[in-house]
Amino acid sequence: MQKSGRSSSSLIRIACRELENFYLGDLAAVEKGLKLKGLVRKQRNKKFRNPDSLAHAAHELSKLTGNIYQKVAGSRAIAPFLKIDGSNKSHSFNVLLDGIRKIIE
Repeated sequence: MQKSGRSSSSLIRIACRELENFYLGDLAAVEKGLKLKGLVRKQRNKKFRNPDSLAHAAHELSKLTGNIYQKVAGSRAIAPFLKIDGSNKSHSFNVLLDGIRKIIE
């Protein structure tokens, strides 16, 4: 990146898991996006306090939503409601956002 002269405007992040880990970090967004009730209270469960540790987040999200969540349609429905204020329980989501903020500053 330094040789290209773009080191100040480049950000490399590697997603090692699924994007659904980000969604499981903000169950309020999942609840609103999929028009469900009762998911927010599950955020306190040990499993959802550190969603980045879940290996099969898409399966977990599908199970949690009673198979309502579908990868493409579900992502489109949930994304507008994801909080970007650092409150998401997914550490990797917050790191991604911090990196984007640094680039645009």
